[in-house]
Amino acid sequence: MIYYKTEEEIEFIRQSCLLVCKALAEVGRQIRPGISGKEIDETAETVIRDHGAKPGFKGLYGFPATLCVSVNEHVVHGIPTGDQVFADGDIVSVDCGVFMNGFFGDSAFTFPLGDVSEEVMELCRVTNTSLYLGIEQAIAGNRLGDIGFAIQNYVEKEHGYGVVRDLVGHGIGRELHEDPQVQNFGKRGRGVKLKEGLTIAIEPMVNLGRKEVWTSKDGWTVKAKDLKPSAHYEHTVAVAKGEAMILSDHQLIVDAIAGNPNVKPVGVKAVNA
Repeated sequence: MIYYKTEEEIEFIRQSCLLVCKALAEVGRQIRPGISGKEIDETAETVIRDHGAKPGFKGLYGFPATLCVSVNEHVVHGIPTGDQVFADGDIVSVDCGVFMNGFFGDSAFTFPLGDVSEEVMELCRVTNTSLYLGIEQAIAGNRLGDIGFAIQNYVEKEHGYGVVRDLVGHGIGRELHEDPQVQNFGKRGRGVKLKEGLTIAIEPMVNLGRKEVWTSKDGWTVKAKDLKPSAHYEHTVAVAKGEAMILSDHQLIVDAIAGNPNVKPVGVKAVNA
């Protein structure tokens, strides 16, 4: 069942999303080669709890941490540990959720550390740009397939990367995962019609190589089957007339990493008119 949100409920979701991005911004200030997933996980949890909220992921479905931390060929759902130590040239995808005032917020960002190859930086730029192309389609009167098509067409047809099919975005509200599923692939004019008040997390997961993935023995970490790098960016948005409302704020993260010489800025790749 799809739940449409009131203006007040959307504001609660926005507040949760902003706290997610504050936590990710602190991660952006701290992250560097030599630091571990456990350390950035503790940082994010402290930020969230200091604001009177709860980590949205920790304990949900049995997940053991505040953040999902996925490095290089790890697509999503990586478990942050002390043994997960970042190296120069890694890309680190960090996904975070918050539960506050009865509503969830959700956002993700990929951090390129140190001397990342231009090939992989281009993957990050294209993935990030595809997120905004999907968001442009999240307006009342369009359909879910319009979002998926915009992402897939740009990523696969124009750039030759692989859009992951096994994992998708989702509705969000009082539950982290609500209907509808938001695929990063699809056909224009297909799927659920978008209406005002729908809140969804749009999150392209893009592999440098093929789209196929597999899940590790830990039952959580999803990896690219060909072991090539993968990037992941996510915003929570509210469908509206004319233009979607982006409820999360990646600018907080971008501003934070601007002061960290260990992180390369990604930026949004220019799209040809």
